[in-house]
Parts: sequence; C-alpha cells; structure tokens
Amino acid sequence: MLRFCCLGSGSEGNALVVEVHDGLTVTRLLVDNGFGPRALARRLARVRLSIDDLDAVVVTHEHSDHVAGVCALVKKRRIAVFASAGTARAARVETEEIDLRRLRDGEPVAIGGVGVTPFAVAHDAAEPLQFVFSDGDRRLGLLTDIGAPDATVARALDGLDALILECNHDLRMLAGGDYPPFLKARIAGDRGHLSNLQAAELLAQLDRSRLRVLAAAHLSRHNNRPELARRALAQAASCREDDVHVACQHEGLPWFDA
Repeated sequence: MLRFCCLGSGSEGNALVVEVHDGLTVTRLLVDNGFGPRALARRLARVRLSIDDLDAVVVTHEHSDHVAGVCALVKKRRIAVFASAGTARAARVETEEIDLRRLRDGEPVAIGGVGVTPFAVAHDAAEPLQFVFSDGDRRLGLLTDIGAPDATVARALDGLDALILECNHDLRMLAGGDYPPFLKARIAGDRGHLSNLQAAELLAQLDRSRLRVLAAAHLSRHNNRPELARRALAQAASCREDDVHVACQHEGLPWFDA
C-alpha cells in the first residue's frame, strides 16, 4: 500500500512523507525538509508521526525552502540522504557525518519498500530532480519547482495513480503584483516555476486513466489563490473543482492513499 501526506508546501518550507506498507514492513521517506527541528516535529505529530518513524530523506534540490532542515535532521536521526551529485554539493551534504546516496536522472532505486524513479527538470538549481514513487502497483508523481516541462517530464508522469503538481502563480497576478521585474522574470522563466496555465496544459497531455488523487502544490501566497489553481486543474482533468486538493503552506495535505 502506498500513501502520502504533505507537511507543508510553499516558499516558507516544503516536506512530503511517502509511506509504503508491504504487509510486513513499513518504509517512510521524507521528501525535502525546509523546516527547523521544532516545526518539523510539530508537523509530523499532526500526521501521527515522529522523526523516529522516518527511514530516509530524498532531496529534490538545494533551495532553502526544501533543504534548510535536512542536515540537522539526518545528523540527529542518522538516516541516509538521497540526492543528485549536484544537489548534494550545493546543499553541502557531502560530509563524513552524512550517509549520502547519489541519485541519477532516469535511474530507479529501491529505498526499503519504496521504488523511486528520479527525473531531471528545468529549474534554477545545480542538478534538480523530481520523482515518481511506487509500491510496485500504485504510483505517485511529484512535480514542483520546474520552469518548463518537456516531453520527458510528461512521459514520467503518464499513468499515475496520484499526482502532486506545482501551481505556483497566476500569470495575471504575477504580472500585476509588486515583485521587482527581475524576480517576475525568474519566476515566469523556463527555469522558474509553473503557472496555473502551464500546469493545466501539462496535465491535459497526460494519461489520467488511473489518476485518483490530484493536488496543487507550491502556491505563491502573493501571486496565486487556491480557487484559481483548483479551477485550472479541474478544467484540464475534466473533474469537479472539489476533487482537486491544495497543499498549503501551514496545513499541507492529510494522508491520501495513492
């Protein structure tokens, strides 16, 4: 059985828990950790977990909202960190104190009972990856922090049972907002973040015949609204807006079965 929950999603910190129960053992992965020790403990407690329940940390890229709490966690918990070589260098987790396992684009690995398939994305980071997680039957896709998806990304996300998809900004809100021009250009650029429109266009291309859980993530507090993200994804997926979940900064997402 594959299930997941989000501890928080946005520019103030990101973390996702992926759990696989094979009938005998349970593997729990923490994907990113942009939270300090106390905040992480509180958020884990909300989903009835503690740091002692985590078996490994998987890192997408080195930006602080994704890795600020990683080193403190793994030094305390003594669990492995899985990341690309570029991310490991940029996030400074290449130390003797940390059990680092390097990931490569397109090369699946097994972490306990969880199958993890990394795929490269266009983002302004050293060697960013996003992931598809599997228990051998069900598949969960994670796609945030990407500027422009390509055919390889679309293929990676075909036929999923669950998808967490970035809807960072509404184009009109970003253009009319008070961010400086250079920051607007970065966010909307090919190595920035997905708009609601881009996310919807990508979703419309995918094989959604198995898709049961769809969530929007990494929404900007200044340049987006949950109802806009829901509407865009619901139209692309031909579903009700209420069927689209939103991973917010403070509450994240509750447990979902993939």
